[in-house]
Amino acid sequence: MRVTVAALAGSLLGATLLGGAAQAQAQNAECGAIQKTLTERKDIVSKVNAASQGKKAKITAAAACTLFTKLQANGTEGLKWITANKDWCSIPDSFVEGFKADHGRVSTLRTKVCQAAVQQAAMEKKARAMAAQQQQGGGGGGLLGGPGLTGSFRVPQGAL
Repeated sequence: MRVTVAALAGSLLGATLLGGAAQAQAQNAECGAIQKTLTERKDIVSKVNAASQGKKAKITAAAACTLFTKLQANGTEGLKWITANKDWCSIPDSFVEGFKADHGRVSTLRTKVCQAAVQQAAMEKKARAMAAQQQQGGGGGGLLGGPGLTGSFRVPQGAL
């Protein structure tokens, strides 16, 4: 009976130690999961920077809206993970606060950029409609929508 209890206690101790090691490995694997999100975030930021820098490199408002939408979604996912695993993975408060602040700035910029994209699209649509109307002969070039002035006007000679 004593041998059985000692063997049982030894096996429980071994299982606990092995379980603790497995749990530590699982914890490290879980804590490393944020790296994928951070790497994706870094790639998106580098795309934004590359598109906005340089004399020839220009980005449309619609393309910028798409990039900032991806960046905001990435930040939301990262913030959710950081909040859930902050204590378990010993994430410093300064990192959490910095990430939250960065996410807030991205959200604000995304709103502005996407509003600009909507305005730009509306202006382009209006310009295309006006061009189509003029091609169909409905618009004319005059001040009041008429055919405009034609012919010549002679300036009077002599003293005025």
